[in-house]
Amino acid sequence: MEMILSRENMMAAYRRVMANKGAPGIDKMSVEQLKPYLAEHWPRIREDLLVDGYRPAPVRGVEIPKPGGKGMRQLGIPTCLDRLIQQAMHQVLMPIFAPDFSPSSYGFRPGRSAHDAVLAARSHVADGRRFVVDLDLEKFFDRVNHDD
Repeated sequence: MEMILSRENMMAAYRRVMANKGAPGIDKMSVEQLKPYLAEHWPRIREDLLVDGYRPAPVRGVEIPKPGGKGMRQLGIPTCLDRLIQQAMHQVLMPIFAPDFSPSSYGFRPGRSAHDAVLAARSHVADGRRFVVDLDLEKFFDRVNHDD
């Protein structure tokens, strides 16, 4: 946790959250309000993270249209503070765990896209592979409880 909460890592996370902007979460705090909030509350937040157990706020649910007009997608928007903490954790944990991820994994991976997955599938077909496993993960993320 000390690496995650280091000043250098937290400042990098803060810059990333500010650059990404994003809508306010359930607390209605904008990214512009985050800096003064942290100036006042950071010692308590840090203590919660290190000792007492930090509990993220519930996410604010928003529906947006799915690409191609095929229904709606439920998004969970975390608070700016939770985005900051998530980003700080991501920056430390991703380099540790990314080397263990499957080379066949393309979803939510930096530097990988759906286009890369299609190219890999074409390569497998060209190599003579004849079987495909089709998994439908439709609405999977809609069913993930983001509040616990």
